[in-house]
Amino acid sequence: MPHYTYNIVPQSGRNSPRPAITNIHSVSEPPYSGQLPTDSATYRSSPNNAIVIDNGSSYVRAGWSTDRNPQLQFPPLMARYTDRKLNRKLTFIGSEIYFDGTARGQAKNIYEPGSNVVNNWDVQEGLLDYIFVKLGIDGRNGEVDRPVVMTEPLANLGYTRRTMSELLFELYNVPSVAYGVDSLFSYDYNGGSTGLVVSSANTSTHLIPVVDRQPLISHATRLDWGRSQCAEYLQRLLRAKYPGLLTSDYDNEAAKMLDWTGLEDRDCVVQLPYQEKEVVQKTEEEIRRAEEKRKEGGRRLQEQAAKMRLEKLVRKEQELEYFKQLQEQIQEATTKKEVRAMLDEEEFKDEDQLDRRIREMEKSIRKQRNKDVGDLEEEPEEPPSYPLLDIPDDELDEAGIRQKKAQRLLKSNHDARARAKAEKEAEKARQAEIKRLDDARREADIDSWLDERRQARQEILQRIKDRDRLKQELGNRKSQASQMRMKHIANLASDNPMGRKRRRGQNADDDGFGADDADWMIYRDIQAGKQDDEEDEEEDFGAQLKAVEAQLLDYDPDFTEESTREAQKDWTKSLVHAFLRGPWPFDAESARESNQFHLNVERIRVPEVVFQPSIAGVDQAGIVEIAEDILMQRLAGMPEARDAMLKDVFLTGGYALFKGFEERLQEELRAVLPVDVSLSVRKAKDPVLDAWKGAARWAGSDEGRRGGVTREEWREMGGEYMREHRLGNVFN
Repeated sequence: MPHYTYNIVPQSGRNSPRPAITNIHSVSEPPYSGQLPTDSATYRSSPNNAIVIDNGSSYVRAGWSTDRNPQLQFPPLMARYTDRKLNRKLTFIGSEIYFDGTARGQAKNIYEPGSNVVNNWDVQEGLLDYIFVKLGIDGRNGEVDRPVVMTEPLANLGYTRRTMSELLFELYNVPSVAYGVDSLFSYDYNGGSTGLVVSSANTSTHLIPVVDRQPLISHATRLDWGRSQCAEYLQRLLRAKYPGLLTSDYDNEAAKMLDWTGLEDRDCVVQLPYQEKEVVQKTEEEIRRAEEKRKEGGRRLQEQAAKMRLEKLVRKEQELEYFKQLQEQIQEATTKKEVRAMLDEEEFKDEDQLDRRIREMEKSIRKQRNKDVGDLEEEPEEPPSYPLLDIPDDELDEAGIRQKKAQRLLKSNHDARARAKAEKEAEKARQAEIKRLDDARREADIDSWLDERRQARQEILQRIKDRDRLKQELGNRKSQASQMRMKHIANLASDNPMGRKRRRGQNADDDGFGADDADWMIYRDIQAGKQDDEEDEEEDFGAQLKAVEAQLLDYDPDFTEESTREAQKDWTKSLVHAFLRGPWPFDAESARESNQFHLNVERIRVPEVVFQPSIAGVDQAGIVEIAEDILMQRLAGMPEARDAMLKDVFLTGGYALFKGFEERLQEELRAVLPVDVSLSVRKAKDPVLDAWKGAARWAGSDEGRRGGVTREEWREMGGEYMREHRLGNVFN
């Protein structure tokens, strides 16, 4: 169960080394301590004792009115099934169901889920049988010969009480039955007279005003929230967290809950069952041999690579030598026909192509030698010359004209590269001018300049988010983006693509795709989010973001290193990581850590619902608003009783076990009540057992003996008849 806490003392800073997690809570099986003992001594020795049953929705507690504590405590569950192997019908009551796997699946509760209204009378009968047997009642003459005092919820249904009485009187023949409200029993046991009873139990929370030991049932109010809803709400939060301890200021404490300082003390780690992967541990000798083997393999690979490069270099040199010999043979040839035959044999168009091939091979060999040996330097590139461009075509033969065309093409390429270089230099100058103007504008109006940079940073971050979301959607075949992409692909692959009109004069087998420049945009849609230019785009976004953040770091005093995207991605600076994993690193490959969940924010959010039901989706007022309405509105005509009631605000039920609940309620009430009234909030000595103890004490009193309905009165008056008393559901 989560706890409230106060005055959290910081233990260490964010950058302090974090010790290993030592306080890990394991998920254990439900408690089973064996069968409860049977005690018949009290039954035999005290013939006037009454049987007291606290028929709660979380636990049933039963015992004798003279006991200090209940003899029996167990959850209101029963499982009954036939074991075919034993050929017997087996019955399990309470925590006994956790002993048998089949019983767990067959377990049924006496209460309707989420309420404290009994609706399974077969289970109720089984629980009563169990109680009477364990209390040692022998059942002679087919009856339970002791009076029964039983608790019931506030404003219990008449049908439920009538059926319970019928069960006790007709099946067990008890002499008398008395009913009382559990929270009122607890208040009476703790000496209450006039006060406001706040009972927050397993399924609901009630606020009951009491004046002179008489409850004002007509002014009582119910809030549909208790410990069982807390458990369900915690499960929903954990499901959402894995596919928010509290002071008087919940909002302020919730905002500080994930602060790094002291987070290891506020973070509760729960370990689920897991199976760790088996990792073979090697000895130091084995590791050393494996390292030597790896190094030896690396050396062999390097030697083989060097050998292959050397062989390749030799082949290139041999090929170069061959082409040079071919060049000499061409120069020695006497006719053009011989030259043409030698060039055609080696698949060269002309002598210029052979010259270019020789120069390229010489350049490649120099680079290879310079890289491998380091004994050669690259020759400076000679400036290009185009002598044939100045000679008219009529002065050139056919081969010269072809060479002139080739030189014209080379000159065009050279001029294009020169223009590109000039444009690059011009762009550098333009960027320098833009920077100068930007610096001047920053010096003139730093605030506007910073606003622009912040806006630019947000736009870049948004574009990065949009890109990542698109990638995620494309990875999900059911997403709209992925389905649209597949629709485009299917349309392109179709023999008759949809939505495209055939142009006039167009072939029947030709759909005309590509005639319009817009047709090619379809490929951009198909490739969206793919890896064609994804890396360049990501690097561009990253560079832009770093440039903007660098400017903000230099000139914005509010923008620090922790504000940058890179720092926020660091798990030690991530609120998301603190929320999911606490202040410790997370190893996704560890089965142990993958099966842990961390309770931090949930530890204050779940108990807070009783004060702010809206955070759990409950459309009701919180207990402070309810108490204010009862005290300041409904009891406005009873100022003396109201002032006395404020001096004794009494807390009972399992919810009161939350640490700090008493102080929190007092501070919240003080904030909404007049400053001149006295306020005192107290808690039951035992918020869980005092209801049973109060019922047991009341059962042994004269009032308790008179408060029950006898079997004869029930038969005469009917099932609706009940004897009213100050601790029961009066006028109900």
